[in-house]
Amino acid sequence: MLKHRGFPGRLPGTDFQFVVRRPNPKGVTPLTTRERFRDRKPMDRRADAAFMQALLQCFGDEPFERGNLDAGRLSWLFGREVLPAEDPFDPASYEALLVIDMEAARLSFPDAFEEGDL
Repeated sequence: MLKHRGFPGRLPGTDFQFVVRRPNPKGVTPLTTRERFRDRKPMDRRADAAFMQALLQCFGDEPFERGNLDAGRLSWLFGREVLPAEDPFDPASYEALLVIDMEAARLSFPDAFEEGDL
């Protein structure tokens, strides 16, 4: 499992985790598409936005390996802002390649693009 050095471990001041420390001994948690409803808590929305901003800063529009990125947090973005970068795609693999759909990310998280030259 690739460990993304420099990627934030969690949303500061919360228990929303962004990475896992070690592989799951019971098997890899598969990525799924989770529905984001409009009535989600503001803290959940902030965690999604912070995670997307970290993805953009670390990877930009280049394909990246799932590695130690948290499956639960990725699943909130998977299928919309984060897409499979390979065919066939194995959602239960730490080596799976993903890519950010920049257009969808810009529409969903416009503030993540204001921080720099993204």
